[in-house]
Amino acid sequence: MRTRNKTLGYLVPVFALCVFMLLIYGAYVPHKPAEIQRVVCIKFKPGTTNEDVEKHLRDFASMKNAVKDVVAYSAGHVQKLEGSEEQFDVIHYLTFRTKEGAAQYAANADRKQFVKANEGNWDNVLEMNSNIEK
Repeated sequence: MRTRNKTLGYLVPVFALCVFMLLIYGAYVPHKPAEIQRVVCIKFKPGTTNEDVEKHLRDFASMKNAVKDVVAYSAGHVQKLEGSEEQFDVIHYLTFRTKEGAAQYAANADRKQFVKANEGNWDNVLEMNSNIEK
């Protein structure tokens, strides 16, 4: 019993030191900033239901977990301006930590399956990358 208490007496300070070192490491190690934002604009074919559009938005949002370098994702419906015809209905914004992450996303099997399952509802698609200025 005495040996067990002695061992615990040594391990507690070692554990506390390890936790302290991890906190210091996390606070002072610079993290790589995001480099690339990908914008995906979609125009749906006439007759596409609101349920199909909402499913599209949910399914697209779930793809963000398929690529490790996605830092942020957001999407929304394009607001129609009075008296004008908008070119697109929804816009997706994906932010990647690296250019390689954006390339992985473009080649990702989940993305390709999503496109194959949904492209029948799309009238027009525009995808572009932009560099994030530092």
